[in-house]
Amino acid sequence: MDLTIERNKKILAREKTALLLIDIQEKILNVMKDPDQVIQNSLKLIKGFKTLNIPIFYTEQYPKGLGNTAKSLLKELEGLSAIQKMSFSCSGAGNFFNRLKDNKVSQVVIAGIESHVCVQQTTLDLLANGFQVDIAADAISSRKEIDYKIALDRMRAHGADITTSESILFELLEVCGTDEFKAISKIVK
Repeated sequence: MDLTIERNKKILAREKTALLLIDIQEKILNVMKDPDQVIQNSLKLIKGFKTLNIPIFYTEQYPKGLGNTAKSLLKELEGLSAIQKMSFSCSGAGNFFNRLKDNKVSQVVIAGIESHVCVQQTTLDLLANGFQVDIAADAISSRKEIDYKIALDRMRAHGADITTSESILFELLEVCGTDEFKAISKIVK
């Protein structure tokens, strides 16, 4: 008798996943803890999601005052438009949550800043609206370590999965030995 093997429903699936980069803007990035790590891992996620042909969205909080998204990310985000917002949570960014649902997205991977403000509020609102949220802990940051750590704890307590950029990309790949696997392997090195 063969048993059907079930995969955990929380494992990311390409057909229902999107990447959301929250407010990784030049003027505030420099005061974050480990800004280079945020950029490096956000770039890995962007390149990986592009390789896997998975939707990418990015927001800018009050760009008039805080500037635009970091130039190194904008190069990779060419062809996409920033979702501009004044609210801390992306729930206040027009019809963004509806756009996700219209595109059959139910799993959202998040990178961005600040962990304890826009990332946390967006995560809590996504969870409240039935989305699964995976936080790339190595691609988010705050100015202070305590804010970062408490935000991770709070988001986890409310049901968000806390993981890493590399783990996310290999989860979406599922198997090795493909051209996509080779491309992702180069990206994460």
